Formats: sequence, C-alpha cells, structure tokens
Amino acid sequence: MKIMTKILIVVTIVTIGLSCPFVATAAPQQLTDGDIAHLIFMREEEKLARDVYWTLGLEYPNSPVFMNIALQAEQTHTDTMLAKLDQFSITDPNPYTGTLPDDVGFVGIFTGADYGAYFTGKYDGLIDQAKEGVLEALYVGALIEELDMHDIKKCPKVIVDADNGIGDGECGLEYTNVRALERSLENLLSGSKNHLCAFVSQIIAIEPPGTCYVAQYLSQEEVNAIVLERCSDIAEYVCVTQRP
Repeated sequence: MKIMTKILIVVTIVTIGLSCPFVATAAPQQLTDGDIAHLIFMREEEKLARDVYWTLGLEYPNSPVFMNIALQAEQTHTDTMLAKLDQFSITDPNPYTGTLPDDVGFVGIFTGADYGAYFTGKYDGLIDQAKEGVLEALYVGALIEELDMHDIKKCPKVIVDADNGIGDGECGLEYTNVRALERSLENLLSGSKNHLCAFVSQIIAIEPPGTCYVAQYLSQEEVNAIVLERCSDIAEYVCVTQRP
C-alpha cells in the first residue's frame, strides 16, 4: 500500500512538472550582423595562421615550432571556426581549405568575397618578411598571435572599414553575448596566448643575452601581462623599450 502511494505521488509530480506553464527551454540566441561578420573573418584569420606556419615550417625545418602549431592547434582552430559557421548556417568564405598535411594545394589561398583579398595580401607580406631569416620568421609568428588576440577580442579595423554598417566595437568577444561564440573565441584566445609564449621563448633563445621581447601590435602592457601569466620562465624578458 505504501509503495503504491509513493508511485502515485511520483507520477503526479512528474505530470505536474510536464504540464506546468512556467517550465520553458531557453530560446536560441540570435547572431547580430557584427557577430556574423566577425565569425567569417575569424575563419579566414585562423586559416592565415595555419597556412603561414605551415609554409615557415617547410622553410625552417630546424625550428619545429612552426609545423607543430600549424598541424595541431591552428588546424583545430580553423576547423572550429568552420563548425561555428555550420552551426549558424553561414556560408564558408573558403568552401574548401583541406586538412594539412594532405591538402597543401590550398595553402595561402583565400577566396572569401569580403576579406579574401585582405588575407591574401597578409599572407604574401608575412611570408616575404619571414624569408629574411629564422629570427624574423619567429617574430612573424609572434606578430600573428598578437594580431589574432586583438581581432578575437575587438572588432577588426578591416570589418569596420568595410562600410557594412558595423561600427567600431560592434563585434568580437568583448561585444557578443552569444554564449556559443564566446566559448569558441575564449578557446582561441587562450591558444594564442600559449603560442605567443612559444614564439617569444624561441626569440629570446636566439637574440643576444639581455634582449627583451617588445610588443609588435598589442600594447607592451598587454604582452607583459600575457608573458607573466602564461610563460613565467621568461618573465625576466618583459620590457618597455622598442625593437630597433
């Protein structure tokens, strides 16, 4: 008798819970125009990092940092941005980028109508700069990570300058309130901090003793904070001077 009573109580509670008008699921969050533009942009920027590092890995095989980051983290980041595009039914600006090391024919190719020319120019310029030597190539790697961190958090200037109605501060991690985007962008940001540490460590090992790493795109304060947070073993090399 007691068992039957307990069963009836449980059934009643479940029935009430299912029929209660106050029980609701969260509505899916909508992307703004800024969110969409930023997602498309970041898809290409992560491909840029992957492609540059792959190319520099072939150019400087004795510096495995380039190939390691290209084949592991940056390939993952490129795929992550594609997954976000698919999740929100947004057309991929680069409909086929392939997976390295197999699909090398698409390295340095950017086909997006909005930002393809921008990233093609970036790729060519960074590769030309990196051909000056392995040290300069490492500085290019660090520059890419600084640029990436800025563009993850804030609305990139090229998006604002596109005259598409998206103003300064209207895209990026600091703007969006779509949790699915926030999580992905936070992961990208964390990865870029680690990559910056990897490149700075290599730079310090080559530069003359006592040389400090000077910020190339972010403020020196931002770079110093990242070094102190993520690569304490080279914390003594934070600085405030400018690179010659």
